Amino acid sequence: MKHLKAFEDALTDIRDEGRYRVFVDLQRHRGNFPKATAKFEDGEREITVWCSNDYLGMGQDDDVLNSMHEAIDSFGAGSGGTRNISGTTRYHVELERELADLHGKTGALLFTSGYVANDATLSTLGKILPGLIIYSDALNHASMIEGIRRSGADRRIFRHNDVEHLRALMENDDPSRPKLIAFESVYSMDGDVGPLKELCDLADEFDALTYLDEVHAVGMYGEEGAGVAQREQLMDRIDIIEGTLGKAYGVMGGYIAAHDTIIDAIRSMASGFIFTTSTCPVMAAGALASVRKLRTEDGRSLRADHQAKAALLKEKFRNAGLPVMDSVTHIVPLLVGDPEKCKALSDTLLFDFGIYVQPINYPTVPRGTERLRFTPGPVHDEVMMDELVAAILAVWKQLGLEEAA
Repeated sequence: MKHLKAFEDALTDIRDEGRYRVFVDLQRHRGNFPKATAKFEDGEREITVWCSNDYLGMGQDDDVLNSMHEAIDSFGAGSGGTRNISGTTRYHVELERELADLHGKTGALLFTSGYVANDATLSTLGKILPGLIIYSDALNHASMIEGIRRSGADRRIFRHNDVEHLRALMENDDPSRPKLIAFESVYSMDGDVGPLKELCDLADEFDALTYLDEVHAVGMYGEEGAGVAQREQLMDRIDIIEGTLGKAYGVMGGYIAAHDTIIDAIRSMASGFIFTTSTCPVMAAGALASVRKLRTEDGRSLRADHQAKAALLKEKFRNAGLPVMDSVTHIVPLLVGDPEKCKALSDTLLFDFGIYVQPINYPTVPRGTERLRFTPGPVHDEVMMDELVAAILAVWKQLGLEEAA
């Protein structure tokens, strides 16, 4: 086959750097998560999943599943087309209304994933606003980076969460040019939170738009689960909020919420929206049920339980002398600092102890900061945590890794 050697060489480089990833073939069992069955070459075994983004277990929720059954029985499987050509159903319309209301906006727009929402929206803003300058946090997600790159706008990268560095960059630019600050609330690799108020203050000072990625925060924070901006009462100061339906909401898809004029412009111009088959009605129905449920007291109870479980796991790691990284959110990162040992730790936990946590290596995180990223949820109990800590300690010593100081 032509050029096959180039593909083989690319894979060799990835393997040599310890970055080659193997998918774990999982079968989740309704009502038994985080337990699952993993398929290995020598057969199947029960494992405990510690790295799911279905943070609150809503992918197993009865109300969500019943809504999806109802939708597939009523509408069938696919949407049948793009949103412009027969692909808009009652579920799409109701979900967009619900999301707009959740975030205190007059409009919302569904995409097939959070990645597409970021890429399509940010790339389109450069076409709508000639001369636009986009200021992007250094640790923004790859989807934001790609959208900014494709926007054609001038871009400035400010040091992570460094408001003074951002100020210096903005002061150096033409005050008459349109500006946009793009940042996240919860940064999922370190588990820290962006300085939302300070960034909004700077946006007001320099007449800049604000674009906030809340994918790891929607469903998880705020009175109704609208995210960190709701928790900090800043939603009215954010121009465009982007979220996902595939993490805390337990289904699939992405969206933006903003003023209805902004939504209409993106809807009319974003190729990633216009030319993509719309989200299946069954997915939209499940997401709608999940969003609505997490806005209620049930959601508040789940969020409180979730935060308690995350805090407990961090405490157990610290007490065991394991180098858990500072995190003020539900993300629990354990620093390993070596790509090969990080992968070996993950593999041994899976094959020998039935514990599944994915290694996070470069380019997702900088070299030298390789880690395991745990996402404990309401369904993880203390017995599971004690088993996890004991297993990690056993493998940690085998690999000659250093414990926390």
